[in-house]
Amino acid sequence: MAYIAKSFYDLKATTLEGETVDFNIFRGRVVLIENVASIITFSGTVDNLSSETCSSIRKIAVTTWTLPVLFLQENCENNEILNSLKYVRPGNGYEPQFTMFEKCDVNGKDTHLVFAYLKDKLPYPNDDATSFMLYPKYIIWSPVHRSDIAWNFEKFLIGPEGEPFKRYSKKFKTIDIESDIQRLLKLVK
Repeated sequence: MAYIAKSFYDLKATTLEGETVDFNIFRGRVVLIENVASIITFSGTVDNLSSETCSSIRKIAVTTWTLPVLFLQENCENNEILNSLKYVRPGNGYEPQFTMFEKCDVNGKDTHLVFAYLKDKLPYPNDDATSFMLYPKYIIWSPVHRSDIAWNFEKFLIGPEGEPFKRYSKKFKTIDIESDIQRLLKLVK
């Protein structure tokens, strides 16, 4: 079993640019974490949040993670992902306006500490507590747990005090999280 941090603020991760981010910088902010694969279109992801939510950017931190372990869908190396987004998909000079972290394992024996913590606190998506995966043949990690992330685009919302608030399935559109984000923003001091 992976080490489980005591607090969200005990965590650290490395960005695609190679910078280590101490999660203490997120104190007092609402944090949305979404796992993605760069070869899959970003439509429906954090880019679609409204201007009202985006105008609260000092209060909300949006992070994304590219995940190699989910069906090997992330075939870019860390140093290729931003250029892939800019020039290939979605292309047209696209530059994400949120922090993107290095590829990491979200399931199995090498689960990244951030995801070990999040899955411990929020063991299944709030909007879909029963289903796991449609095709078990795609499970390529070990050991397997019910709390495992089943697919790209699962999301975690963290409140301003660092408490994991809600986990959303791949089916739950990021734009539909906006009401929960607004609710948590009211708690920001």
